Amino acid sequence: MEPSATINRGLDTRPLSTLHDKASYEVADFAVPTGREEEWRFTPLRRLRDLHKGALGDGKAVVEVAAAPEVRVETVGRDDERLGRAYVPADRVSAQAYTSFAQATVVTVPQEQVASAPTVVRVRGEDPAGAAYGHLLIEVKPYAQATVVLEHVGSATYADNVEFVVGEGAALSVVSLQNWADDAVHLSHQHAALAKDARFTSFLVSLGGGVVRIAPSVSYAGPGGDAELYGVYFVDPGQHLEHRLLVDHTVPNCRSRVD
Repeated sequence: MEPSATINRGLDTRPLSTLHDKASYEVADFAVPTGREEEWRFTPLRRLRDLHKGALGDGKAVVEVAAAPEVRVETVGRDDERLGRAYVPADRVSAQAYTSFAQATVVTVPQEQVASAPTVVRVRGEDPAGAAYGHLLIEVKPYAQATVVLEHVGSATYADNVEFVVGEGAALSVVSLQNWADDAVHLSHQHAALAKDARFTSFLVSLGGGVVRIAPSVSYAGPGGDAELYGVYFVDPGQHLEHRLLVDHTVPNCRSRVD
């Protein structure tokens, strides 16, 4: 199914249409999950506070960025043409997050720059009573290198999409830490689009939250791409922590390792 974007995005990276039955920016293109679907069969839908049914509300999640000196940080509106180029939503919650966020955070590492320190992006939930939605784009230009830490804390009912765009010959390492309060619900897609000879390393650590479902994915836009994805979670009674990952190996001469 072709993505049904309403904005001309001038695609320069291949969307994630090969990993799922459908990919679309439109919520209406996805049925409400029932729990019988393969991708939802482990997730306790009754505990999602209707995020899968299009929950709206005045929930609040604040994004704070402590950037390395070489890194540029912007807060942009929905019409920014860079958003949604690397990843097309592949399920109803992801599409709802894409159509519902008010502002996005864009972090850019300029071409050939090597960041001298990690850039820390903190998402802090302040109100779990209503749903909140977000969008984050991390773009590493060709032959640049950076480390980014994503930290999720506080109380929230939150769904978001994260795009990692790694340019030709560039390298990005990401640590994603879910350390929410016990009452938090968080559903997220984290997609890395790798250009020719790009390297991507991800460490996904889920510790806190009532229900946390993170879906990392990787696609390649040229040969020589190299992805390593590592994940761990420690679950206490009453928690549901879920990592669902996919790597799209439709491009030859690319490598991935998943643990």
